[in-house]
Amino acid sequence: MELTVYLAGQIHDDWRDQVAQKAKEKNLTLNFVGPQTDHDLSDNIGENILGEQPGGYYKDDAASSINNLRTQVLMQKSDLVIALFGEKYKQWNTAMDASTAVALDKPLILIRPEELIHPLKELSNKANVTVSSVDQAMEVIQYIYK
Repeated sequence: MELTVYLAGQIHDDWRDQVAQKAKEKNLTLNFVGPQTDHDLSDNIGENILGEQPGGYYKDDAASSINNLRTQVLMQKSDLVIALFGEKYKQWNTAMDASTAVALDKPLILIRPEELIHPLKELSNKANVTVSSVDQAMEVIQYIYK
């Protein structure tokens, strides 16, 4: 059985590579999808497709429409969502993606550090499982295969 896992979360470090490596080490047959990790492409996709916009607001609006479509398609095709809340970067996109997973009734594993327990309590309550590390998330997925 192969599962498709949407990896929601910030795009500024290698946590997705860590997940893929741990899945490989555990011999888990997983296909990973997620948000556009090329930050410049994500920010400019609206103008790349629709042409120059009349200001920053319109540029962001055009890009977010296309990025939201991409997220919706990939998340709907996913079997499971992992949403990672890190400590370093602002996590608005992660919160939006995790909330979308809940709204789509997608199984959700939430990864969040201890210092975010309180601010994420409601979202954590909606997730199927909340863990504090990538390793724990991979153990949860490994359990699906047992």
